[in-house]
Amino acid sequence: MKLRTYAFDLRLQYPFGISRGTSTVSRTVVAELTAEGASGFGEAGENSYYGVTIPKLVESLEGISHWLENQPLAPPEELWPELARRLNGDTFALCALDCALHDLWGKIRGEPVWKRWGLNLERLPPSDYTIGIDTPEVMVAKLRAMPNWPVYKIKLGTPYDLEIVRLLRAETDAVFRVDANGAWSAEEAARKIEVLATLGVELVEQPLPAQDWEGAAWLFSRTPIPLFADESCRTEEDLPKCEGCFHGVNIKLVKCGGLTPARRLAEQARRRGFRVMVGCMTESTIGISAAAQLLPLVDVADLDGAVLLAEDLAEGVRVEKGSVLFPNRPGCGIVPTFARPPVGEER
Repeated sequence: MKLRTYAFDLRLQYPFGISRGTSTVSRTVVAELTAEGASGFGEAGENSYYGVTIPKLVESLEGISHWLENQPLAPPEELWPELARRLNGDTFALCALDCALHDLWGKIRGEPVWKRWGLNLERLPPSDYTIGIDTPEVMVAKLRAMPNWPVYKIKLGTPYDLEIVRLLRAETDAVFRVDANGAWSAEEAARKIEVLATLGVELVEQPLPAQDWEGAAWLFSRTPIPLFADESCRTEEDLPKCEGCFHGVNIKLVKCGGLTPARRLAEQARRRGFRVMVGCMTESTIGISAAAQLLPLVDVADLDGAVLLAEDLAEGVRVEKGSVLFPNRPGCGIVPTFARPPVGEER
């Protein structure tokens, strides 16, 4: 298998704010794996919270390229353990490779990933649209610019959180979800959640810092709204700690290392009684098309990452006003639209 890597700075439609900061660009790396005349694509982006940079991603990927060249194509699940060992815990690089392998394997075999897994697309949860932190007035304008979504996810972690939600509620009857990205204390979360429960909020994502397990357990015993773990749940090993602290978990491919572990994580979370969510970063259709393969396995979807971009890198799974639309193509359905240099001229 031949590996090629590409780095991009993708402009966002609007400045995207969360409790930890605001971004205007999504910096991302695409991995392309080629074998038997077909190409598969995977993606992972820069993330300061997890200590991931573009140079680090490229270094990890290029460091394994020689090994990949000497490997025969095999089902992604068979290659994943050795990839994980060689990448030494770099789940972002592992995600890009594992997703590219799923896309490639499906294209060569002529079937979508979800179908290979024995799933169907008959009943899929809608995706939300995320409104990043800004002034309350700008957040209202963002909602007005994207009307008629069935669900909106509202980023919080400001002194005026409740004002934001009240103003947005005056604009729409849609379902709300809120995400504090770990910005609240347990006591602050309890106070705010009591009010949010009266404003049509169906769940609260990561209210407390990721390692505040004592506070999470205290809040879990009092909340009238389900709590979902994001930063507190990266891999399968985190599930036992989440019991008694969260009602659901948000699975992101870059956190756990791709589709192979994400599928396991979804199944194990379900067995433990958690509600299951598939989420994303601000990423292109390449990353979204991979994550969408999990949709038949989950209850809640947050797959608007490519919708938030002003420029994209591929055609594939689309999200339109909450509906997740799959192309009639094998693998993850990805067709790149970015310019690729001839073989031998890439970085």
